[in-house]
Amino acid sequence: MQSPLKTPTEAVLIGAPTDIGAGARGASMGPEALRVAGLQGALEQHGLRVRDAGNLHGPANPWQAPIAGYRHLPEVLAWNQAVHEAVGAAFTQGGLPILLGGDHCLAMGSISAVARHCRSAGKKLRVLWLDAHADFNTSELTPSGNLHGMPVAVLCGHGPSELVGLGGFSAADPALKPKWVRQIGIRSVDPGEKRFVHEQGLEVFDMRYIDEMGMRHAMELALATLDEHTHLHVSFDVDFLEPEIAPGVGTTIPGGPTYREAQLCMEMIADTGRLASLDIMELNPALDVRNKTAVLAVDLVESLFGKSTLMRKN
Repeated sequence: MQSPLKTPTEAVLIGAPTDIGAGARGASMGPEALRVAGLQGALEQHGLRVRDAGNLHGPANPWQAPIAGYRHLPEVLAWNQAVHEAVGAAFTQGGLPILLGGDHCLAMGSISAVARHCRSAGKKLRVLWLDAHADFNTSELTPSGNLHGMPVAVLCGHGPSELVGLGGFSAADPALKPKWVRQIGIRSVDPGEKRFVHEQGLEVFDMRYIDEMGMRHAMELALATLDEHTHLHVSFDVDFLEPEIAPGVGTTIPGGPTYREAQLCMEMIADTGRLASLDIMELNPALDVRNKTAVLAVDLVESLFGKSTLMRKN
């Protein structure tokens, strides 16, 4: 039997319509695609009040080459400052922020706000990073300069000071410690990035692990030791999923979780009753088929908030 949701009863939808950190255009349309797919109504069916705070605003994508290893750093900073403030405001009002991306660089603003909230509330933080990619590149390691490949590294203190410093954090005192992060579904990591992930001690349940041990075992370990003093944040990159069921992303990587594996992942998160903030990232309607990826994303988010296929009695 599922645990009751121990999170605020009002979800706050925050749209961030930009592809500023990505290598393909189109994720800027993600927030509207999620709305069209019925996200608000789906959440309301599971007992949540939902307030749509509309879309944030920021600079347009200049589509320029990298400078010193970073593409669009000033624009990425501006967008993440806006996200940080909006997510922080949702917490101040007692809500559960749901960031509608947009590309995954926006997690820098979102998770830095979550970390600041946890620090002020005296809570521990656990971040589940559902993604095909580790997103642990740096300017020295990246082959592209795209900042959507760097948010976890930046949040752990490895990156430009203006991004590392969001929320008052620093390289010496970063928003995240690697031991607070659990990465699920990873299957595409650059060679230098892989070495850096190992050096930093990130806990990664990649697709090889899931193939061998099963999604249930991976999630049991990823969710272990959660308690009433833990804030659980889920950063859900839609490219986490197998591309055959979720084609609407800019970086499709074959071999991801199936529909059933993804549902199990979400249902086990819901069972904890600890979910307190969420990112839905990298949905690219320009590459989708009749909005099917957005519809699937909404279906999975429903499971995060209590929809279950469970039939047996406990």
